[in-house]
Amino acid sequence: MTFGEQAGRLMALAAVLLGWRPAEFWAATPGELAAILRGLSEQAGGGVSGVAGMDAGALARLKEICPDDG
Repeated sequence: MTFGEQAGRLMALAAVLLGWRPAEFWAATPGELAAILRGLSEQAGGGVSGVAGMDAGALARLKEICPDDG
């Protein structure tokens, strides 16, 4: 996967999980994004469980934004 593809997927996650628009994503530093995601993970019980616990609506939106093309 190219840098652009990876950045696009990360931007989509930031949009779904944080409500960020592209300008907010690109204005944030990697450290800021990592700190925010770490805080969300800790609030949700740590690790991947925070992501696994998203509701069905958020998962459907994420699938729309980032389809798995294989």
